[in-house]
Amino acid sequence: MKIKKNDKIFLAGHRGFVGSAIYQKLKNEGFKKIVVVERKKLNLLDQKNTIRFIKKHKPKLVIICAAKVGGIKANINYGADFIYENLQVQNNLVYGSYINGVKKLIFLGSSCVYPKNFKRKIKETDLLSGNLEKTNEPYAIAKIAGVKMCQAFNKQYATQYLTLMPCNVYGPDDNYDLEKSHFLAAILKKIYDSKIRNSKVIKLWGTGVAKRELLFSEDLADAVIHFIKKNKVNHSLINIGSKNELSIKSYVKKILKILNIQMRVQFDGNKSLDGTLRKKLDVSLAKKYGWEEKTSFKEGILKSYNSLNK
Repeated sequence: MKIKKNDKIFLAGHRGFVGSAIYQKLKNEGFKKIVVVERKKLNLLDQKNTIRFIKKHKPKLVIICAAKVGGIKANINYGADFIYENLQVQNNLVYGSYINGVKKLIFLGSSCVYPKNFKRKIKETDLLSGNLEKTNEPYAIAKIAGVKMCQAFNKQYATQYLTLMPCNVYGPDDNYDLEKSHFLAAILKKIYDSKIRNSKVIKLWGTGVAKRELLFSEDLADAVIHFIKKNKVNHSLINIGSKNELSIKSYVKKILKILNIQMRVQFDGNKSLDGTLRKKLDVSLAKKYGWEEKTSFKEGILKSYNSLNK
């Protein structure tokens, strides 16, 4: 079922980092009926009101960006919140979509759902083939449940519920709270703060040896639009990744070079804050459907860093 420019789309989580990028992309692409709602008017943890909202607006497509997210320290400290809130929100939205006749839905996952420390690129079929990284296990389990829920509804009710599984995402409007942010946002914020203070040193968590794959937020939004426009997708889970994979230590050096800033970098050496050592996605399936990233790492970093001046 192809979504047309005049079809109604409910974007859950439009105020979030990824959701705001998707919202802007939808508007730029000419989608005219984007349904959004503030959290104070609709708490997605409330099943009855969520179902009532979907029934009232009758969207043709639901996009689930709403989620409780955070970096490694937030996941360690608030695991109960991460598993409860994410399970509740996605359950309400998926079930609410089904009982109100919504045939097409896009659920955004996270690459942390895959087993830890894969030496090769991770395929969609690797889901549930090994142990999860303990530091974000509650969040990962919630997201896995969302993947499996979409697949179960497709099998039982012939819906077209698709999970897009992105790698680490960065970009403007990211969460730059140093206690809760992901690693790339933390690096940019610490560089920015050090420059403001005229300091020549930045201090980072972990050892810097863990490798990460990075995707610009506008490219993830582009992937969502790409699959919205597809008349038929024969898979229920598709990885969305990039060409960018480096160690965290190498990313810092590359970012400082792009920004033309000279600083000394100190890692605290705490291996427990490294997380999984590698998680590079195999994106061959996305490429078969005609999608690839468009933004260079340099362009993405400059846009992200410059947004800190706002």
